[in-house]
Amino acid sequence: MIGVDIGTTSTKAVLFNEKGEMLFRYGVEYPLHTPEPGTAEQDPEEIFQAVLKCMREVSSHANGDIEFVSFSSAMHSLILVDEKDQPITNSITWADNRSASWAEKINTEYNGIEIYRRTGTPIHPMSPLVKLAWLQNEHPGLFYKASKFISIKEFIFHRLFGKYVIDYSIASATGMFHLENLDWDEGALKVAGVTKDQLSKPVSTTESLIGLKEEYARMTGIAPETPFVVGASDGVLSNLGVNAIEPGVVAVTIGTSGAIRAVTDRPVTDPKGRIFCYALTDKHWVIGGPVNNGGMIFRWVRDELAAAEVEVAKRLGKDPYEVLTDIAENVAPGSDGLIFHPYMSGERAPLWNANARGSFFGLGMHHKKEHMIRAVLEGIIMNLYSVLLALEELIGTPKRVQATGGFARSELWRQMLADVFDQEVQIPESFESSCLGAVVLGMYGQGDLESLEEVREMVGSVHSHEPNPKATEAYRKLMPIFIRLPRILESEYAAISAYQQES
Repeated sequence: MIGVDIGTTSTKAVLFNEKGEMLFRYGVEYPLHTPEPGTAEQDPEEIFQAVLKCMREVSSHANGDIEFVSFSSAMHSLILVDEKDQPITNSITWADNRSASWAEKINTEYNGIEIYRRTGTPIHPMSPLVKLAWLQNEHPGLFYKASKFISIKEFIFHRLFGKYVIDYSIASATGMFHLENLDWDEGALKVAGVTKDQLSKPVSTTESLIGLKEEYARMTGIAPETPFVVGASDGVLSNLGVNAIEPGVVAVTIGTSGAIRAVTDRPVTDPKGRIFCYALTDKHWVIGGPVNNGGMIFRWVRDELAAAEVEVAKRLGKDPYEVLTDIAENVAPGSDGLIFHPYMSGERAPLWNANARGSFFGLGMHHKKEHMIRAVLEGIIMNLYSVLLALEELIGTPKRVQATGGFARSELWRQMLADVFDQEVQIPESFESSCLGAVVLGMYGQGDLESLEEVREMVGSVHSHEPNPKATEAYRKLMPIFIRLPRILESEYAAISAYQQES
């Protein structure tokens, strides 16, 4: 069985056996194009080729036939295609903030909170609803050339099968999908300026397509009759893949971005509009909060602040991130009073403020580069903790935290998470939780599993971290300052954002 995860910075494919054990993994990276402030796009053709290459490499390591291929994908992407099914835009990603003024307009003039309560997607530039309203009103020439408005997963499935379908999970992240009716929401469509005919047909996350086009069957080595499970979004599948689907279990993921999520048996939204609600199946719903700024901020540190350390890593044959975390480990928890707010691409939860900007606070002459590196790592975790505080108002204090994503490879980050959250943190065996979640969902859809809860037999735990009381005390002193500052700076964020856009 193959799980494919179409992510923001890379596509990964993993070959699993029926026990959920990883047999082979392959990934292909691609760039996020940010030519000007607010823009964050990708080339859909480049991503499609990455998907083909990943499937080819992984299928070549299969010992026998592939039972099925199941898909995970990043949410909130938007591609405009013409009547010949050719893209006329890049894939506009969740990180694109150009529609920020329209998020504000929808909230204030179109009763955005009511749209959110029906659809589960907070009104924010990440949302395809907001992007569409912006395009229709500010780029009508481009908007009205489009025949269809689709996500990157829909683009790939159309290329592979010639059909436009969207799973309930990706649909529920568009801001235009009615959670109770499991269909497009007419009120949201009016705000977006689109019709049902211009969108794909919503289908269950366990739906399969059969009939892979011959040219792609040859290219990937996957038989045309192999079922391709449409699957779900990366966030909800990560919860499944780390065995965080019981009530009271919270999953924390830090990849390019980050999120905190819990599973409920019905749609749940927040009267204050702070959390999302997305579908996993028609009986499982995932609520939580996403943050824009996860591992991508650490990558920025590597690329922009750590040229010397990257050279050292090359000479030692080590991963540059390992060298950077080794340096950060020499600094005490709390970074000697240096706080970093990681809002370098605006922020979703908990602020829902596209104008927010990153900053170091408390910088003094006694601080060195290692303090800045550690403060960045701490800022990412502290920001996630502030999201958990909002989620706890709806579900109470979690009984267990399951953590995953690229950060889970770092012992320092894992311990930092336990210290900031003041809770035991367990790290599942599979780092590729979205790929495993996709395969478990596929097994459920194909009738190989009676219940999604059977995932617990496949997910072991390789690391467990208890909070260090001294570190937790340091973070408890800093957290109130961390939370207060963005609210104090709200008008200044708007001012500096406006200046940057004028420049």
